[in-house]
Amino acid sequence: MRIGIDLGGTKTEGVVLGPDGEELARRRYRTPSAQGYEAILQNIASLVFELADTVTGDFTVGVCTPGALSQSSGTLKNSNTGCMTGKPVQQDLERVLDRPVRLENDANCFALAEALDGAGQDAECVFGIIMGTGVGGGITIGQRLLSGRHHIAGEWGHNILESDGPPCYCGRKGCVETFLSGPGLAGDYARRGGEDGLDAIEVAARATAGDPVAATTLDSFLTRFGRALAVIINVLDPDVVILGGGLSNIDRLYLDGPARVARHVFNEDFHTPILQNQHGDSAGVRGAAQLWPDPD
Repeated sequence: MRIGIDLGGTKTEGVVLGPDGEELARRRYRTPSAQGYEAILQNIASLVFELADTVTGDFTVGVCTPGALSQSSGTLKNSNTGCMTGKPVQQDLERVLDRPVRLENDANCFALAEALDGAGQDAECVFGIIMGTGVGGGITIGQRLLSGRHHIAGEWGHNILESDGPPCYCGRKGCVETFLSGPGLAGDYARRGGEDGLDAIEVAARATAGDPVAATTLDSFLTRFGRALAVIINVLDPDVVILGGGLSNIDRLYLDGPARVARHVFNEDFHTPILQNQHGDSAGVRGAAQLWPDPD
């Protein structure tokens, strides 16, 4: 049996998957972010032990985290849960659980879940994209994660799209994430004179309803999406691209997105499917559980 944990800023969710990927149990706890790092570790441990009580025999544990492990230090980096940044999360989880743990960032877990039994299950090469609070990506080849030498494969969110663009938390300007994330789209709308304080989905809805500023903003968003994704297509040439995160619910990404990508692809035509995910919010926790491909 495989236990997967999805560590979020507000909730920590866990599932037990059977040998064929069937879900056998699911639990959800509130993430005690305000109580600090040790409280989060113990919260994960409690969830794992509760799920383990539903399992007959041995089990594996995989964890989906915001942020990624540094290859040089073994500590977590770029986590939006501040108290976890710089901490040896995998090592400490193995200590409190007294067993090996596999750990990956949310984009990699998303890509793996969709490649194994989601929208990309019949594809040899999958590029999975998360566009939400941030922008991330993951790559699978033959239904296995491609991590890369530096464990950053798929991290297209911090390629520079426009050098004079908005500042990014990474210290650069104009990263893909500053335009194609939820805050990026909403911020662009406000900079163009639109109402401040709206989220990205509200901006997209206003564009559909005829708001001219929202329509211009969304059109620019789609153009940037095409330019940014075309770089990935030219380098990786995946069999399918799968979108996740809150912005994956914007219909125009599927209706107009392929044509915007096609303008910049180094080929006479472009027919890579751009698909919405099948697992929704469950992709992260399912991918975490399946980080162990051979549980026996």
